[in-house]
This record gives sequence, C-alpha cells and structure tokens, in this order.
Amino acid sequence: MNDEQRLMDEADRRASGYLQGIGGRRPYPGPEALAGLAAFDEPLPQQGHDGLGTLALLDQAGSPATVASNGPRYFGFVIGAALPAAAAADRLLLAWDQAASTFDSSPVSATVERVAAAWLLEILDLPRGSGVGFGTSATAGTVACLATARRALLARAGWDLDRDGLAGAPAIKVVLSATAHIAVRKAVRVLGFGSAQVIEAPVDAFGRVDPQRLPALDDRTLLCLQAGEVNTGEFDPFSDIIPHAKRAGAWVHVDGAFGLWARASSLHPLTAGVDAADSWTTDGHKWLNTPYDGAVAVCRDADALAQALNSDAAYAQSSRDAQKNLTLEFSRRPRGIAIWAALRTLGRDGVAAMVEQHCAYASALAQTLRGAGFEVLNRVVLNQVLVRCADDAQTVAVRQAVIDSGAAWFGASLWQGRPAFRISVSSWRTGPADMAQLAAALTQALRACAAEQ
Repeated sequence: MNDEQRLMDEADRRASGYLQGIGGRRPYPGPEALAGLAAFDEPLPQQGHDGLGTLALLDQAGSPATVASNGPRYFGFVIGAALPAAAAADRLLLAWDQAASTFDSSPVSATVERVAAAWLLEILDLPRGSGVGFGTSATAGTVACLATARRALLARAGWDLDRDGLAGAPAIKVVLSATAHIAVRKAVRVLGFGSAQVIEAPVDAFGRVDPQRLPALDDRTLLCLQAGEVNTGEFDPFSDIIPHAKRAGAWVHVDGAFGLWARASSLHPLTAGVDAADSWTTDGHKWLNTPYDGAVAVCRDADALAQALNSDAAYAQSSRDAQKNLTLEFSRRPRGIAIWAALRTLGRDGVAAMVEQHCAYASALAQTLRGAGFEVLNRVVLNQVLVRCADDAQTVAVRQAVIDSGAAWFGASLWQGRPAFRISVSSWRTGPADMAQLAAALTQALRACAAEQ
C-alpha cells in the first residue's frame, strides 16, 4: 500500500466513524468543542507536515466542532442530510477529480449531468427541453437566470447587451415579493439593479404576493415569485399572477430553493401554474438531501441561457448544453452527478415519500406545540413551522434553552417585525423519535421559562 492509498483509507475510516456517531452528536457544538478549534491557530509551517497527521488534526479538533446538519436533529435553514448514495457518489468524484466543463474535458460528467437534467425536468414537471445548469447555490443560479432575463428583455427592446453593455440601455425594473429571500435580493444587487429599479410586491398574511396589489408590469419587467416562502413555506398564487405577467410581456422567475420539490409529491397542487414561468432555481442540498453544494438553474429558453452564459473560447469550443455555458463557473466539478445519484436511488416514489413524510412531521409538530401553549404563526402547508411564545423575550429564551440542551438546533427569525423561530423538517435521517424529542425539549423549555418569569 502506497502513501496515497494509506491516506485515503484513513480518511475513509475517520469519515465512517463520524457518520456512525452522527445520531449522538450535539446538533451544535458545545463550548469545549469550540475551544478546541484553537488547535488550528498555528503558524504556516516552514516544512510540511505528514498527511496522516494533518488528517488527524482535522478530525480530532474539527469533527467535534461541526454543526451536525448531517444528523437527525438539525432543523435549521432547510438543510437536508446527505443521502448515502449521493455522498458515496461525491466521494468517487473526488477520486475522479474531473473538470466537468465540456464533454471533451469529462465525457462521463457531461453524460451523467445530461441525464440528471432530463430527470430533474421530469420529476419537477417543468417544461421539457429547458436549459439546466448545475451550480453551487440558488444564489448563483438566480444570478444566472436573472442575467439571462435581463439580456432577453433588452433584446426584445432592440438593445444588444453583448455589444453595447448596460450604459444607456433601456431601464429594466425588478418586482420582488416583499418577503423575497435574501439570496434573490443579493442576486439583484450583484447584477447592478439599484433600489430605484426594485419594487416590492405587497403580500398577504401568509407571505404570498397579493395579485390584487401587484405592481404594474410591462415588457421591461423582471418579476420574481416564490415557491416556498422561507418562513411560512407558502407559495405565491402562480395561476393568478403568471398569466397576467406574460400578457404584459414580463419575464417571470421563480425562487424554488426548497418548495419546488413539492411538485415531486402529492403536494403538487400547491405549485399549480408555476410551470408557466420563464426560469426557476432550486437546490439539491436542501430537500433532495444531496451533499453541499449542489443547486440548479432552469431556463425555459435553453438558447437564451446558453447565450447569456456562453464561455466558448478558441481552445474550448463546446455544444450549447455544455455546463460551462449554463452556469457561472467555467472550472467546475460535476455537481449534477450527486443529484443524479439521489434521483436514481430514491426514484419517483422515494422522493415523494421523503417530501410527504417531512410535511407530515411538521404538521404533527405544529399541532403538539399549539397544545403546549406555543403560537404557531403559519398554516404549515409544507415543512416549515414558524413559532412564537407569549412574548419576545420568552421566544428568544426558549430557543436558546433548547439549543443549549443539545436536543436540537433551529434558527431564529423575524416575522412581521417580531422575533420568532423557524423549524425546518428536511433531513432523511429524522424519524418519529427525533420529532418527539424536539417537541419535548420545546415544551420543557417553555415551562421552565414561564416558571422563571
């Protein structure tokens, strides 16, 4: 056995050990583990260290300080655990070390990602033949889709963006939901849209865009809607809004980072009409439970996406559907392969069962929490449970008490200007016992805080 093989075997041994203990790990590291991170504060070595020693340091000081988002009791940010088949595929990809830009640079990557793209359009029931780019995140995917949208809208107005740039171009306005995710707002800002060009669409009590108060749209409008509002899990009324937007000539983009996966389940009706949009983004590393980082940008007009993001060069000519022409990255690893592995292993039935199970868990938890004296702020139509206590101080204290106990981790939020916390059920590892433990920890924390007050 050579040194490389020995090192890889040791990495596999340590990784396997980590996974074997994932169910017993604190969802968030405790003070001792965080203090142990000081081991990394060492000067840059003059002479390199042994690879086995470097790996040992990473495991011994690093593993205890990980957030156990790959475990069953992490309920933050709609982060799913990594499915074994998808994680195993990712390990093999590391050995392959492919530059998955074109067929020439990696025939296997181009082939498998082409299949993954077709499967994705099928399981999400989006227009077949759409362009599909496998990128790093919904943020990057949104940048790609909105850049494509702006270029297309300007072309319709007779402006050649590639030749003339943005200086002097016809004004494009952006209409966002008032509850738009920060990733969409960041993408808009990165693309150079100032606050004067961004209009917020009013929302109803559930965080959905209100069709009756929709700002005026025209053929120079980029409208961004949501499939799965980040706090409530609600869906904008696509069937009411998108036809109106299309008649006005607007481009419609849908942020479906996690909610778009409802289309792969019996919850499909929640997304009615979403397939009439022009572009969509979703994540694999959220509800499909693929390893970080793997996300998807989908554009109905595949040519428009490929032209907007084209990166052909004299030394790197490729087909229209080469991933380097559908994503922001030229040098990239084949993120679509983990998505392919998840879809192939789960199949239609497995994806549907996972989504439906998580939604059932969320609904049952909401019912339990209401009975225990919590205020559940949303209708729990999906996998999000938005919770508040009797007052703001108690809301903050209860969340912190549960986290300090090591029973679970979930994120703080603001809803209609007041503190709340958001529980996202999205890990394939989460089972009934984990949900019961979460409910018990929350109830105990609420009683303790009430007694102190």
